[in-house]
Amino acid sequence: MKPSNPRILTINGGSSSIKFALFEAGYPLRRILDGVIDRIGLPEASLRVKGLDQADNFSRVVAATDHTAAVGALMDWIEERHGRDALTAVGHRVVHGGPKYSKPQRITEEMVEELHRLRPFDPEHLPEEILLTEAFHRRFPDLPQVACFDTAFHHDLPRVAQMLPIPRRYEALGVRRYGFHGLSYEFLMGELARLVGSEAAQGRVILAHLGNGASLAAVHHGKSVDTSMGFTPAAGLVMSTRSGDLDPGLVWYLAWTEGLDAKRFNAMINSQSGLLGVSETSSDMRDLLDRETQDVRAAEAIALFCYQVKKWIGSFAAALGGLDTLVFAGGIGENATIVRTRICEGLGFLGIELEEQRNATNAGVISSEGGRVCVYVNHTDEEWMIAKTVCRVLDLD
Repeated sequence: MKPSNPRILTINGGSSSIKFALFEAGYPLRRILDGVIDRIGLPEASLRVKGLDQADNFSRVVAATDHTAAVGALMDWIEERHGRDALTAVGHRVVHGGPKYSKPQRITEEMVEELHRLRPFDPEHLPEEILLTEAFHRRFPDLPQVACFDTAFHHDLPRVAQMLPIPRRYEALGVRRYGFHGLSYEFLMGELARLVGSEAAQGRVILAHLGNGASLAAVHHGKSVDTSMGFTPAAGLVMSTRSGDLDPGLVWYLAWTEGLDAKRFNAMINSQSGLLGVSETSSDMRDLLDRETQDVRAAEAIALFCYQVKKWIGSFAAALGGLDTLVFAGGIGENATIVRTRICEGLGFLGIELEEQRNATNAGVISSEGGRVCVYVNHTDEEWMIAKTVCRVLDLD
């Protein structure tokens, strides 16, 4: 049975998982359920759903040898539980839009062809994201699909923040700094304006999205003026398994000394580095915090992460000409009290002062009354942002 109000399914595909959510259009936008298919490619892949309806709460093992099989299991469940006409539209988080695509828009055959050409821009995400759109089109050929590009928030970065210092001819091929986590940053700026006011949102803001993938953005007058990620999401901060910024001379050095080719180097910096590479034990900040007093490698991984975030905050404050607001978000940013403390230690010269008790309880405002900079902890919601964007693009509000 077709629902009375439009329903939007959001798809957020990762390298080994697919996060999804179902929303009902209206005011306010209503979340019906959340779910994930994880461990794609492994025998114990699972589909987990949590919804408003108790019948939607379950976890089951699924055959998900690849992303096509995984999304097939999701579509089977949607048809079985909600019916073939349950969906009005699907919104996809597409990590990279290259030089051509920035604004969210309906997915067409022409766009899919262009995204195939863009796969070298982001080989870690784009191939699977394209597969997901194609799988939905095969099953539901008349169902509108909308691409929400994670680079969109940073599309109009100042020229100096876009440029890469390599031969100019590569810029004509689309090689520039793009920035990512745009859906998260757009949501956080909307929440800042809603909760604190437009004056705060128009001020000098640093957003710190700290999760498995981690980045910061400097925002002024509501616009992104710089961000830590660059041409790909591997740039910037040290992350769970990504290296962040490296000396480019390492490419030649490791090719010379270890015979490391481009494919293996790419795998190393995306999947074997970051917190995992330094600690040699885990990519999860929670595990490292549990072990830091017994394992110097875990302690050093945490210290490196906090040190780098601190440096980015300082550099972005310089780019902004000062700082009014700092927002922590993402799994680490929202929950790791001690990490926030260590990041902010020594930043009193910028006006950043945390109130210990507020910080310890993950309060919404964690800055002290006397601090010049307001420091917030906000939950980010990329799925809600995708659904809201789909409603806007397809005029479903």
